[in-house]
Amino acid sequence: MSPPLAQVPIGTSTGTPVLLLQHFRGGLDNWDPLLIDGLATDRPVILLDSVGVSGSAGEVPVTFEAMADFAADVVRVLGLALVDVVGFSIGGAVAQALTFRHPELVRRLVLLGTIPPAGDMSEAEAKVLDVVMHPDLTLDDYLYLFFGRSAAAKQAGREFWQRRHQRTTDYDPEATPAVGERQQQAVVSWAQWPEADRDAALQAVTQPTLVVNGDHDIMLPTVNSHLLAKHILNSQLIIYPDSGHASQFQCPKAFLAHLRQFLDAEVVFS
Repeated sequence: MSPPLAQVPIGTSTGTPVLLLQHFRGGLDNWDPLLIDGLATDRPVILLDSVGVSGSAGEVPVTFEAMADFAADVVRVLGLALVDVVGFSIGGAVAQALTFRHPELVRRLVLLGTIPPAGDMSEAEAKVLDVVMHPDLTLDDYLYLFFGRSAAAKQAGREFWQRRHQRTTDYDPEATPAVGERQQQAVVSWAQWPEADRDAALQAVTQPTLVVNGDHDIMLPTVNSHLLAKHILNSQLIIYPDSGHASQFQCPKAFLAHLRQFLDAEVVFS
């Protein structure tokens, strides 16, 4: 199997590297340049396409645990002893699995719009399952899936769409629906954890953890962010108002300030 594709590192050569793990069918260029550029001013930033996603060859693993093991392999191949991990959506599930299975590699953990094992999907909108599998996701798809419902939220979504399409050459290929089908198998496997095992795994996380979401996540409902913050003892929860699944893209300047404060603090939550 071919190794994952990573854009590594960008930014400076000093500071704790930040490893970013992307959402369902997302690739390197699905991140917000405002976020990446803001992080890269004073630390190395690693954007990772896991095996089989976008520009990375191979077959997509069907569990988040296997994806986490590949991410750990990448960190070690790069010769890094410790990273800060930022995971969005299913990338947040991979980030959790990475912390469960390879805790020695993770200094701080950031979970964006994501779900724990055996999460609560009762408030998810059924339409999401159809939209996320569209062969080519449009602006309207993104506005529906990722952003709040007000005019201001939709305008923030349009501004994000413009930012993420600034790159016109060497663009990371869009992931196919076949990638999504494999990733969906990982979602199903994640949901099958016993709740007692989930609670024990989360309570064993000792890394400082920042949990972030919008107040109306229709994909991985916001209740899951509350669940993560409840069971990860050394954690803080931020809920952005009038925001959806990708609150960090809707409120990028506020989120970047919160993220940098979290990553840079000598003593977190003091």
